[in-house]
Amino acid sequence: MSRLIKSKKALFYSDVFLQQCPTLPTLLEGDLEITLHIYYASRRPDLDESLILDLMQGRIYANDRQVKVRHCYWHLDPDNPRSLISIHQIPEIAPKKKPRVSRAKREETA
Repeated sequence: MSRLIKSKKALFYSDVFLQQCPTLPTLLEGDLEITLHIYYASRRPDLDESLILDLMQGRIYANDRQVKVRHCYWHLDPDNPRSLISIHQIPEIAPKKKPRVSRAKREETA
């Protein structure tokens, strides 16, 4: 498993985020759409939305690759930096292929 080196700010954000983010009893499945409103403390933020997506793995959904649609909005609020997150399931963008049935199986069922 590879691990990227995170800045001290990112590590601090990760700790705070994980303290506040619940773990759903049943993880969301299928393709997802996410809306992020990130309120930064300054105009030079270190936080990237991909960190938030990574942190929700295993708590909200199994894998951040499930997120097919992203809406990310940048805000400035030096007094109250925060992230507001909305996630919902969407119809599958690339439906899984049906398993191939051999000719012999097709003839058996016909």
